[in-house]
Amino acid sequence: MCSYLLINFWFTRVQANKSALKALLMNRVGDCFLLIAIVGMFKTFGSVNFTVVNHLAPYFTSYSMQIFPGISIGNLELIAISLVIGAIGKSAQLGLHT
Repeated sequence: MCSYLLINFWFTRVQANKSALKALLMNRVGDCFLLIAIVGMFKTFGSVNFTVVNHLAPYFTSYSMQIFPGISIGNLELIAISLVIGAIGKSAQLGLHT
């Protein structure tokens, strides 16, 4: 919401309003991926504390989950990718910098 209000300060300009909506959408994308990572961490490790996760991660390398029929990904890979995409979306970097 802060990004939206900051960018949409000049609310009389159409381009500022469009940019504010884009920023709000990109933040929501980041929120969704961070939520996926947090839920994945809690479901896999039983905790969202990074110290606990770092100590338990070597023991969970063989666990995987099926995303689509015939396509599976490891829990650790899904958590790591979701954390990276979430951070990129929240800070408007790389591909989510509209």
